[in-house]
Amino acid sequence: MRVFPQNQWYVAAWSREVGRDLFARTICGEPIVFYRTLDGRVVALADRCVHRRYPLSLGTLRGDDLECGYHGFTYDCSGTCIAVPGQERVPRTARVRSYRVVEQANWIWVWIGEEAKADLAAVPDNHWLDDPDWTMIGGMAPLPTRYQLLVDNLLDLSHETYLHAGFIGTPEVAATPIQTEVDHAEQVLRISRHMHGVECPPFYEKSTGFSTPVDRWQDIEYRPVCSYVLHSRIAPVGILPGDDGVDTGAVHVKILYGITPETEHSTFDFWAVARDFALGDAEVSDFFERMNQEVVQQDVDALTLLEQVTANEEKVGGVSEHGRVQELSIAIDAGALAGRKMIREMLASPTPTS
Repeated sequence: MRVFPQNQWYVAAWSREVGRDLFARTICGEPIVFYRTLDGRVVALADRCVHRRYPLSLGTLRGDDLECGYHGFTYDCSGTCIAVPGQERVPRTARVRSYRVVEQANWIWVWIGEEAKADLAAVPDNHWLDDPDWTMIGGMAPLPTRYQLLVDNLLDLSHETYLHAGFIGTPEVAATPIQTEVDHAEQVLRISRHMHGVECPPFYEKSTGFSTPVDRWQDIEYRPVCSYVLHSRIAPVGILPGDDGVDTGAVHVKILYGITPETEHSTFDFWAVARDFALGDAEVSDFFERMNQEVVQQDVDALTLLEQVTANEEKVGGVSEHGRVQELSIAIDAGALAGRKMIREMLASPTPTS
């Protein structure tokens, strides 16, 4: 059974990570080497030479061509081998896979599946990451866990009350029911939690100046597997958006995650936080970065433990008839369960041909 949905766009790197130095990263179990051409375009090739499988990421760029560091097989940007040692004729089958990539709003996306199905319009719109009307901070946390654990974590924010108390968690997050909607046409899962007259968490109280109580909205948009956006709204009690949609009485934060599997048991957790207030304020940005790194690390620690627990239970056969570790779900798990179902349906779709 496949572990990763194939015909999907995955975040491969921050734009700042890829330059003229060869950059290796494994995405969905596939080793890939990234680099920029002389004119700045991002190239992604399979990170294995056809000759003896030596990693091309250990080679050398010759202009826009990549020379293998073991025996000198040289490839152009399309993955076609253009030179081999000791002979003029290059074998017709000497080529490596070239992956479709899109660089958009500070993230580099890579298409893992069938080339013909790579729909550029399907790359998620994360314009907040480079929009001048927003200020953004972001990073990446490598997780030694399967990607589904991170998906579960992000789709069930009730854990904020307990795991992230003192940062973004308050009692009302876990106490407030959620609304869940699956848009099958758009392949998007929406989960909403609107809290009224609640405690303002330290993360927002210290950065916005708002004091308790506030109205706090959390609206999740999840497009499996990779794209997650939490639309967070904080406002003084009773301040609502106008009929025209203008919402100047509130502050807004977009919390974005690129959930990219590395292997079956490791994940790249790309994260970003964009805000529409205190634009360009370095002190607020520093505070956001410190706080968010703490929150991300708390998730990393918890999910690392869960991976160990899950793996151990799988080894001793503690799974249900459906192949999952036995667990109890409640009403507040509706969003996470819907996300799991969407991913299962993707995995059950026909396997792409190579």
